[in-house]
Amino acid sequence: MSHPTSVPARPTEAPRAPGGPHDTGTGRATALSQAPDVTDVTDVTEVTDVADDIPLRFGYGTNGLADLRLDDALALLADLGYDGVGLTLDHMHLDPLAPDVAARTRRLAQRLDTLGLQVTVETGARYVLDPRRKHGPSLLDPDPDDRARRVDLLIRAVRIATDLGAHAVHCFSGVTPPETDPETAWHRLADALTPVLDAATTAGLPLAVEPEPGHLLATLADFHRLRHLLGDPAHLGLTLDIGHCQCLEPLSPADCVHAAAPWLRHVQIEDMRRGIHEHLPFGEGEIDFPSVLAALRANRYRGLTVVELPRHSHAGPHFAERSLPFLHRAAATAARSPVPVPPPHGDPSATPEGSNP
Repeated sequence: MSHPTSVPARPTEAPRAPGGPHDTGTGRATALSQAPDVTDVTDVTEVTDVADDIPLRFGYGTNGLADLRLDDALALLADLGYDGVGLTLDHMHLDPLAPDVAARTRRLAQRLDTLGLQVTVETGARYVLDPRRKHGPSLLDPDPDDRARRVDLLIRAVRIATDLGAHAVHCFSGVTPPETDPETAWHRLADALTPVLDAATTAGLPLAVEPEPGHLLATLADFHRLRHLLGDPAHLGLTLDIGHCQCLEPLSPADCVHAAAPWLRHVQIEDMRRGIHEHLPFGEGEIDFPSVLAALRANRYRGLTVVELPRHSHAGPHFAERSLPFLHRAAATAARSPVPVPPPHGDPSATPEGSNP
């Protein structure tokens, strides 16, 4: 969602949260288990047979099809064989601030049903709230009225997602404002997300927070810090961007999937290089995709895995057509062999490595 950005290298090792079966289904989350503390870990790995698991469901993000009308974008994805769509709420597609948004949402739900497309609602539109500030205002802004505008957007997103039968609602923390100390920023984030989580809990819908390079909440360890700060609420889940894992996590992308599995509610996928936050088409970065998809299947992830190429929107139909066969080939490769599953290493929030202070 940003221009290519160099990111400092992270440590090469860090504790992991345990992976495990879970089911997002249509977004109705169940209570999430607390990661156990593990003090004695062996080097023995288990081998998980993924052959009998439910196939992965692939989608494409509308932020990568911004030059198409929404109905045209959905028809394209259905024609190409995608299972779903990552719907970014924005002025060019479904404007969450439009006075007729409820009626438009009802029509969209019918269209998605007709096309057989599942949906996750994403909230990363660049200028939907402020025409001058990218992703502003955020949940971390010093002005409480500005924070309230972002909270209102996220609550609107929960309502829209509920009406669409979405798997989850995605969000992120935002960048820490200048002259704001980290403790203040973390408490602002927790306080701002509380009413959004209340709305998600009432709706029975997961709120899937995305670690985003350069943001306050940038890593898996940061997600666990937020989770503990909020008291481990059942409807707080995780959006895992596979490229971000390659960019800055101490674990490999496949190991990030295993570590994140108990909380995983939404997945974004693209290629990326180590230390550079630039979303790349498949094959142009460094990610081992068969191992990533095998890890998703091994952990029985059942949400959408959505291609995230917002800066390639100028050629969106081309990249949508290229991406799905690539993912199907990688999934077929993954399905041909068992997946070695690393043993659990406890909660990554227990150590500061890779985490924003």
